Amino acid sequence: MHRVRTCLWFERGGAEAAEFYVSLLPDSQMETVLAPDGAEPLLVNFTLAGAPYQILNGGPHFKLTEAASISVLADRQQEIDRLWAALTADGGEESQCGWLKDRWGLSWQIYPRALLDMQASDDQVAAERARQAMYSMKKLDIAALDAAFAGSAS
Repeated sequence: MHRVRTCLWFERGGAEAAEFYVSLLPDSQMETVLAPDGAEPLLVNFTLAGAPYQILNGGPHFKLTEAASISVLADRQQEIDRLWAALTADGGEESQCGWLKDRWGLSWQIYPRALLDMQASDDQVAAERARQAMYSMKKLDIAALDAAFAGSAS
């Protein structure tokens, strides 16, 4: 059991959400589901890519906002595409610059490791071109970011 974990307040559906989330990323698992007398689970503990999380089905008192998000670093475009499609399905919403909300209203950032490398480059003019390209995107496109970084974007 992890001593510290991020707790996400859901109105309801937290166990379903956690099961869905752990299906998306390697090194993820359900840990404990606390459900009093067979009712909807009150508390769900799980790990997502090794990071500990908890969902509290606390009712309508608080809402999820973009102030907290799950950030996923992807190595390939196929991973970005797969996660984006899964998380925006069934009522999820695309946002800007690699951000989205899933069907429960939880915000996610899905971004490529390549973008971090570009932003850390000594060539800050090229890094700025890649950043400007990112600003025009919803789902991030590695090939388009590479082209912008190289100065060959149209």
